[in-house]
Amino acid sequence: MNKKAIFEIVDHTLLNQTSTWAQIKQLCDDACTYHTASVCIPPSFVKQAKEYLGEKLPVCTVIGFPNGYNTTATKVFETKDAIQNGADEIDMVINIGWVKEGQYDLIASEINAVKDACDGKLLKVIIETCLLSEDEKINMCKCVSASNADYIKTSTGFSTSGATFEDIALFAKNVSSGLKIKAAGGIQSFEDATKFIELGANRLGTSRIVNLAKDALE
Repeated sequence: MNKKAIFEIVDHTLLNQTSTWAQIKQLCDDACTYHTASVCIPPSFVKQAKEYLGEKLPVCTVIGFPNGYNTTATKVFETKDAIQNGADEIDMVINIGWVKEGQYDLIASEINAVKDACDGKLLKVIIETCLLSEDEKINMCKCVSASNADYIKTSTGFSTSGATFEDIALFAKNVSSGLKIKAAGGIQSFEDATKFIELGANRLGTSRIVNLAKDALE
């Protein structure tokens, strides 16, 4: 798979707690240079990034991040605030404790409440695969498939590990045909990216792919 096609499905990401506007601005510039799918940034920078980018590139941000245990009302408020500030895509973290309790109806209800707050914008649902059993991952594939979300996403990148090839293969086997898949965290190379795509990923959340391309030019 050629690099241009890979860049086109990358959410070029910077979510570190120490992120500054200068770093976010550079992220935006690099994303425009390499024509990525979006930039994925902290909510506090969404307004500034949208004003800077205009319509050049979608701005994605995160909700209930990274732990997911905020109340539904808080996630809905965060989402509405992000959309008002110019966010084009929302990546939300589920309540993982609810998965452990088997409260899939509650999870689905929360996903749909956040999707309603998205005002028609894309919603990706982070299930943090590294904290789930295989059965829980399969149940979440079914849960997100039955919701109004647009994507199921593996990871925040802030827990014990990120996306694995096995998880993307499991997603592809268990999600409905209308639900897209995002692999995030731990994508180390163009070879990794290609394999994730071959296994069924429609988006990749990473900073390394663009940085590898930049390093190759230096």
